[in-house]
Amino acid sequence: MQLNRMTVAAALAFAGMGFAASASAQAPEQFVPLLSYRTGQFAPLGIPWADGKLDYLKLVNAKGGINGVKIAFEECETAYDTSRGVECYERLKGKGGGAAGFDTQSTGITFAVSEKAPIDKIPVITPGYGLSQSVDGKVFEWNFPLLGTYWTAADSIIQDILKKEKGNLKGKKIALVYHDSPYGKEPIPLLQKRAEKEGFALSLLPVTAPGVEQKATWLQVRQNRPDYVILWSAGVMTPTAIREAQATGFAREKLYGIWWAGSDHDVKGIDGAKGYNTVTIHNTAERDKVHDEVKATLYDKGQGSASDARELGALAHTRGMVIAMLQVEGIRTAQEKYGKGKVMTPEQVRWGLENLNLTQERLNELGFGKLLRPVKTSCENHLGTDWARIAQWNGSKWEVTSDWYQADKSLIGPLVKEYAERYAKDKNVKVRTCN
Repeated sequence: MQLNRMTVAAALAFAGMGFAASASAQAPEQFVPLLSYRTGQFAPLGIPWADGKLDYLKLVNAKGGINGVKIAFEECETAYDTSRGVECYERLKGKGGGAAGFDTQSTGITFAVSEKAPIDKIPVITPGYGLSQSVDGKVFEWNFPLLGTYWTAADSIIQDILKKEKGNLKGKKIALVYHDSPYGKEPIPLLQKRAEKEGFALSLLPVTAPGVEQKATWLQVRQNRPDYVILWSAGVMTPTAIREAQATGFAREKLYGIWWAGSDHDVKGIDGAKGYNTVTIHNTAERDKVHDEVKATLYDKGQGSASDARELGALAHTRGMVIAMLQVEGIRTAQEKYGKGKVMTPEQVRWGLENLNLTQERLNELGFGKLLRPVKTSCENHLGTDWARIAQWNGSKWEVTSDWYQADKSLIGPLVKEYAERYAKDKNVKVRTCN
């Protein structure tokens, strides 16, 4: 009899262990899709960007997840091709009970899925890119261009040029050398408004993708002799432009790149890159505690996403981590309302992104306190705050060279309103009321 009781107890214990293992295996997970481009014309940017996102999500999981909810993620290669990006979106949007949101990593893909997102009720998260008018949450309920748009970036660059010219750009000439795509065309409306206000002549010089042939463009630069050139490029186009600027004798100190044209891989190994400027989202040229935490938790254990731990601190990798952190904190904010330790639906995550309130104290806790200033979103404002700084390549590293800039709301506010209203009319979007 005693043996039978022991046998039953052992059997129950074994069954309990099996149940626990089964429960653990089926623990709820929050699905986050990762659209990336590790191949194609923008791969030099896309690889560290994707690695940064992966590293931060791995860090969150290593620390127990979001209030105990681990993140499941799947990478989908787009090669920066809009049709492939839409295929990834369609394939992944319903996975895991519904994707927590898409960081498309592409302005073209953003344009395409922004029409689908309100129907599918999936958030589209585009920190530092996408549709500039999607700041208006009344029209773009599902879009979140957090931290900054291309209009805010262009405006910050003009402010830095104004500072160099002692506040007067009358009679000056500024050229925009841009990737001939929706991405490259985004800053044009803002720059035209700025040119009208400040009295400088703006010339527009498109470059055909992928941007490896720019000699004709830089011949125009040599002939027109602009005082400054703004470079709207990414991937292979950026180092090509820097080399062409050097070949034509254009001073790199007067060459400004958008933040996606300002990563370490864009300038390393190019003797003529010294002096080249880039605008940064908030202060992402800085290094912070999150870098040390990722190194200790992942790279020191051989679990990092990049092939070399020296990638930590590179601008593109850092921005990948920033974007992933914003997604995670949107989920965490949603849990505060809908239930800690629960998997959030896409609609609940949308609410979380619209009610972000990352105080300086919270950013410090997360290890991003030096990289970002406080971020607070609302129904009307899906951007939060649009701080930026200018960094310059000194030949071996990036150095922050400016104070903090914020875009001129008197210019950008009317632009956002005009283009958002036009989008709502063209796409038959019902404009919601924010209480």
